[in-house]
Parts: sequence; structure tokens; C-alpha cells
Amino acid sequence: NLLSVAYKNAVGSRRASWRIISSVEQKEQSKGNADNAATASEYRAKVEGELNEICGTILKLLEGGLIPAAGGGESKVFYCKMAGDYYRYIAEFSQGGDKDKAAESAKKCYDD
Repeated sequence: NLLSVAYKNAVGSRRASWRIISSVEQKEQSKGNADNAATASEYRAKVEGELNEICGTILKLLEGGLIPAAGGGESKVFYCKMAGDYYRYIAEFSQGGDKDKAAESAKKCYDD
């Protein structure tokens, strides 16, 4: 499915960037380089915003049209798994209650 591939590519590169930036931020904090850590933190927040926007867009599309229209069978399973994946991606970078909510939503999608 081309839709799936397009969104996976858009999110995949940002997830990889987020992991690298988070690692750099932690290393700079441990070295005591507050300025570099702050810069990394700002950039991490920007990437998190982009991820939130992309994931939110595809989740609206999936839950607002594709999953209900799929009826049953293979298409519904595909779209439900896809929704679960995007909630899981949100849970990767979220914190606190948002993380728990995204993880629970992912589990629900996978169970459906």
C-alpha cells in the first residue's frame, strides 16, 4: 500500500533523528555542556512536533475513514495494525500520561 510506505518513510527518518538527537542531548548533559544540551533539546522538541503532526494526520485518516470503510478481513487487519504502529511511535517519544495513553491506544488497535 503506497499510503503506508509514504508515511513509514516520513516517520522513519524522523524517528531515527529523534533517537540520535536524544542520545546527543544525554551525552552533552553528562559532559556538563549545558549550551549544547539545550540546543539538542530544542531540536528534539521540533522533531517531536513533526512526528506528532504526521502521526496525528495518518491516525485521523485511518480512524476517520479507512478502518470503518474496510469492513472486515485483511484490509481491516492491515489498517488496525498500521494505527497501532503509529500510536506506538507516539508512545516512543511521549512522556507521562501521554505515553500511557498512546501505549494503551496502540494495544487496543493491535487487539482489534
